[in-house]
Amino acid sequence: MSAPTVRSTYKYARISPQKARQVTRAITGMPVSQALSVLDFTPKKGAFLVGKALRSAVANAENNHELDASEMIVTSAVATPGPALSRFMPRARGSGASIKKRMSHITVIIGAKPEEEAKPEKASRPAKKMAAKKSAE
Repeated sequence: MSAPTVRSTYKYARISPQKARQVTRAITGMPVSQALSVLDFTPKKGAFLVGKALRSAVANAENNHELDASEMIVTSAVATPGPALSRFMPRARGSGASIKKRMSHITVIIGAKPEEEAKPEKASRPAKKMAAKKSAE
């Protein structure tokens, strides 16, 4: 049986999903410790918000599932659109333009590292041909 995956969701984060996705793409597939250090040194607002969700997922794994966070990787990190606040900005001649202040839901899923199975090495086709040519000579 495989180790469980642990999920954490930061809902209604005041950042557009497009900006948050720049950060989530960078940490997907990394070990948790490496992802935390990358987020700590990334000078973006999204890095701080994704870091909160990742730290929450690590805390969930340790407290609720009694797992060791040092053996986990970030299997998935996504930022999906949430509701948008509608605001108006005054424009020329008494008119107004609509502004959308976007929100996102940031979901981070961490899981166990995939175990690599030992596979017997197979000689590739070019290597077989080279061996055949050498034996013929």
